[in-house]
Amino acid sequence: MEAIETRRQAANAKAVERMCAAEPVLVDVRPAGRIVPGMTRETILTSGAPLPWDAYTGGQRSAIIGGALFEGLAPDTASAVTALAGGRIRVEPCHDHGCVGSVAGIYTASMPVFVVEDRAGGGRGFCNLFEGPAPARLNYGVWNDDVRRSLAAIQDVIGPLLGEAVRARAGVPLRPIMRRALHMGDELHSRNTAATLLFTRELFSSLLDLDDARPKEVRRLLEYLAASDYFFLRLSMAASKVAADAAHGIEESSVVTAMTFSCREFAIRVSGLGDAWFRAPLPRVAAKVFAGYTEADVELMGGESIINETVGLGGFAQAAAFALQEYQGGSAEEMAVLNRAMYDIAVAEHPEFKIPYFGFRGVPVGIDIHRVTATGITPAMDVGVPGRGGGQIGAGILRAPLACFEAAMAAWVNRYGEPTKENRRPGGWGGVAR
Repeated sequence: MEAIETRRQAANAKAVERMCAAEPVLVDVRPAGRIVPGMTRETILTSGAPLPWDAYTGGQRSAIIGGALFEGLAPDTASAVTALAGGRIRVEPCHDHGCVGSVAGIYTASMPVFVVEDRAGGGRGFCNLFEGPAPARLNYGVWNDDVRRSLAAIQDVIGPLLGEAVRARAGVPLRPIMRRALHMGDELHSRNTAATLLFTRELFSSLLDLDDARPKEVRRLLEYLAASDYFFLRLSMAASKVAADAAHGIEESSVVTAMTFSCREFAIRVSGLGDAWFRAPLPRVAAKVFAGYTEADVELMGGESIINETVGLGGFAQAAAFALQEYQGGSAEEMAVLNRAMYDIAVAEHPEFKIPYFGFRGVPVGIDIHRVTATGITPAMDVGVPGRGGGQIGAGILRAPLACFEAAMAAWVNRYGEPTKENRRPGGWGGVAR
C-alpha cells in the first residue's frame, strides 16, 4: 500500500506540474467548422458528458434547437427536432472536440471560436465568444430574433476582426493577463472585469492599424468589448482547458482534469482513469436571483466554465474577488472561509496565480479525488444561474456532488489498488508541501 501511495503522490505531482506549466496563448479566432477537430456543418456541440438527444430537456434542449436554426440546418423547430432525433444533426460533447462551453455551451460550424495554444505542452483548446450582456442568450436557452442578430454580428464582424487583430500581434499570451487580473479583483469566472480591460489594451495597436480602412467595424468591436465585462471568461476557459488537458492521462494520478454538467447530471474526469466520465445527479445551486425571480425559477441547463475551478480559479480564488458578494451573495468572510477549504482538497498551490488577501498565497490547484472523498469537502464553483424559460436570472455557488468523486475513487482503487489512508489535520495534509 505504501508503494501505491508513493506512486500516486508522484503521479499527482507530475499532473499538477504540467497543469501549472501550461503557457496558453490566443493565436487566432476562426469559425469552428474550419478549426475545431471533428467539427462538421451537421454537428452541434453542447455542455456535459455524452447524452442521447432525447435526454436533453429544458433550456439546454432549446439551445441545441436554436443552434440548428441559426446554422440553417432546419427551417423550423419541428424540422430541427426531427433531424436531431434521426441523427441527421449530431449532438456531441464539447470536451470531445477540445472545446468548453458556457452554460448550454452551443457550438455550430459557423460560430467563431478562440484558438488557444499551449506553448509549453503543444495542446490546443477552443471556446466560442461571449454573446453580449443581454440576459437572453443562446447559451442560456433563448432563441429569438435578438439572439439571432447578436450571433450574426459576432459571426460577421466581431469574430473576424478579433482574428485579424490577434494574428497581427502573432498571438496574445493569456497567463500574464490572468495573473495580474487576480491581483485586481477578478477570480476569472464570475468576475472578469479587469482581465477584459487588460486584454483590450493588448489589442490597441492592432486595432489602430485596422481603423484607417475599417473604422465602423473597429468601433463596433470596441463597443462590444466595452459592454462585455464577461468577455474574457471565454478566454480563461480555453486557457484552463489546455492547462487541464496537459495534466490528463498520467497513470496512477488521482487529479481531476475536467468537471462538467448538463441539464441532467454532473460529471468529472480524472487524469489516471482515461476518458471515462464519473457522473452524479445535479446538485442544487445556492443562488442570488435578480429582482422579480425566486429560487423556484432556477433551472440548470449545463455548464463547462467550471473548467476554471478545475485549475484553481473561480471558486478556488474567491478571496481575490470580494466584489462578488454583491453579485452572487455571501460575505467577504464567508468567501475567504470557502476559499480556504479548497486547499484541503488540492494537491498544491499555483506558483503564479496568487491571492493578495491570503498574503499572495497561490490558489489551490489539483483537485484530488482521494482528498474529496476523505474529507467530504467538494469543489465550490462560481456560476451564472439560468431560469425556466431561458435567460440568466442570477448568480451563485454550486458545490460538486460527492457521488461522482466516490465513483471515480472506486474506479481508481479497482485499477490501481488501495492506497494508504490519509489523515486530515488542521491546516493541511501530511506529506504535502505547502
